[in-house]
Amino acid sequence: MSKARLDGKTVIVTGANVGIGKETAKDLAQRGARVILACRDLEKAGKAAKEIRKASGNGNVVVQKLDLASLQSVRSFANKITETETRLDILINNAGIMRCPKWKTEDGFEMQFGVNHLGHFLLTNLLLDLLKKSAPSRIVTVSSLAHIRGKINFDDINLDNCYDPAVSYEQSKLANVLFTRELAKKLKDTGVTANCLHPGVIQTEIIRHLYPTLSIWLKILLVPISILTFKSVQQGAQTSIYCAVSEELDNVSGLYFR
Repeated sequence: MSKARLDGKTVIVTGANVGIGKETAKDLAQRGARVILACRDLEKAGKAAKEIRKASGNGNVVVQKLDLASLQSVRSFANKITETETRLDILINNAGIMRCPKWKTEDGFEMQFGVNHLGHFLLTNLLLDLLKKSAPSRIVTVSSLAHIRGKINFDDINLDNCYDPAVSYEQSKLANVLFTRELAKKLKDTGVTANCLHPGVIQTEIIRHLYPTLSIWLKILLVPISILTFKSVQQGAQTSIYCAVSEELDNVSGLYFR
């Protein structure tokens, strides 16, 4: 419910064409920010941008191509941002994939670790100079409560020896938290803060790979449970928005919010 305004500020939200990313982008646009939707699917992103412009009354909502499963795409996106944008006040690492089959990124990394962590790790580091130049600025990374079960498998980071979609997801989300804590240390006294968060359990597209793995009885059971207990997309976006705009967090860094 913060009344904070973002007029004159620039925000990047990855994966902003659907789910809590789209809802977060809409809120920040309503606060007056220039919002860049960093998305893989440009058609969906274009439709989302049009909807956000209409809902927010802010015409300064643009789309840029970003495929986090390709480190070349991440580099191309970052180069374009640093060449065309004069400032970056808030970076929201929101995009993610959950419990997918054993897929590989363009660079040969296991997909969940590659998209959820490595892509955002590279993106954040490539944009750090612009974030420092725009300080005070913020980096917000969407993690998950699943990180508490996570373990970094340094000897088999791609889980080639024993792939489990849940174990992979938990590893990637733990990596988000560890990255945030170390990043906050390295950014001390720069005016750039880094925090991460668990948005809650939300009925969004991210769980699309989970349903096919469930028995018919679990699917039947999950429908009423999800209706009664899962957060709405709007509710799910609130923690990201809080970390992005709350005046209480002006000098707060290295924390995990839920």
